Amino acid sequence: MHTFARDRRAVWGRLSLALVAIAAAIAPIPPRTIERVYTHGAYARLQPIVTSASNVVPVALLDAVIIAVFIGWSVLAARDLLGARRLGWVPIITKIAVRTMVWAAAAYLVFLVTWGLNYRRLPLIDTLDFSADTVTNTYAKTIANLTVDQVNDLYRPAHERGWSSAAIVDPELALQFERAVRDVGGRGRVVAGRPKRSLFDWYFRRAAISGMTDPFFLETLVASDVLPFERPMVLAHEWSHLAGIAGEGDANFVAWLTCVRGSTPDRYSAWLFLYQEILPALDRRDRSPVAARLGAGPRDDLRAIHDRFARNVNPRVFAAGWKVYDSYLKANRVESGTASYAEVVRLILGVKFEENWTPRLSTQRTPRTQR
Repeated sequence: MHTFARDRRAVWGRLSLALVAIAAAIAPIPPRTIERVYTHGAYARLQPIVTSASNVVPVALLDAVIIAVFIGWSVLAARDLLGARRLGWVPIITKIAVRTMVWAAAAYLVFLVTWGLNYRRLPLIDTLDFSADTVTNTYAKTIANLTVDQVNDLYRPAHERGWSSAAIVDPELALQFERAVRDVGGRGRVVAGRPKRSLFDWYFRRAAISGMTDPFFLETLVASDVLPFERPMVLAHEWSHLAGIAGEGDANFVAWLTCVRGSTPDRYSAWLFLYQEILPALDRRDRSPVAARLGAGPRDDLRAIHDRFARNVNPRVFAAGWKVYDSYLKANRVESGTASYAEVVRLILGVKFEENWTPRLSTQRTPRTQR
């Protein structure tokens, strides 16, 4: 009787954890509450501590946890399966399924606490002075031509100066990143993540993933095939996630602000990135005249980016990986999924800037999505 009661309490304990995870996933917490209590509150205090600690370790802690969890789950599952003949397949499979559910629920709750609630904060379009009136093809063509001018002018001095090592935090880039975060309304200190390579780098390269932010240990992971002139934008993008900026388009925007006001190599990285984003956004008839103005040097760099994708990306892995990530983003309330990456163009066109690409904060207190 005592054993039965204990087993029943254990089952209810597992179910309770799963129910808590479900409740946390669907809880209608107002975005402004998330901003105040979590993003600018608990998370802002947690991030410097966790990232500073993980920066000390040269390897990706996320890799170690994934491997440990996989081994632990496999050992327990194998032990259970050995008893299947004695106890029957149905209770054993049920036991494994329940354990998997409990582990997944626990991981999800930790994810929400350590980073995931940032998905529910206000997007930058609601916190910056944004007007859709300037999101037009005419203005996009103006910015596209400016982008070509900048890329052409910066190509030679950027390559002559070169880029910092792939394994260190560039102090100049980190300084501009802190400024960019403040300019979009960030508060507190954000620690930049030390660039690390993952054991799953082979997957990153085949799925065309340039970088990733570890949401548990708040690390910055960068693919080994990222080219030097791409690296500043990739790092600043992942650091933006460390700052609690979850949306991919928002992270691209903060990364662009970081690099466009940085050193010559960083500015070249920013403008080359924007060229790739804004050209497809133009009307078809306007793309060729803009592209024709691009210099030979930047063309070579764009060809190098194309070549690295052609050399490393597996189309099936790419399609499957991005489909999964699209579903993941939508499950975390990013309605546009992976298409949100391209929203950086809309932000650059619609946000009002002061001198030197300093964005103006919105004085409107009601989110556009609620009007």
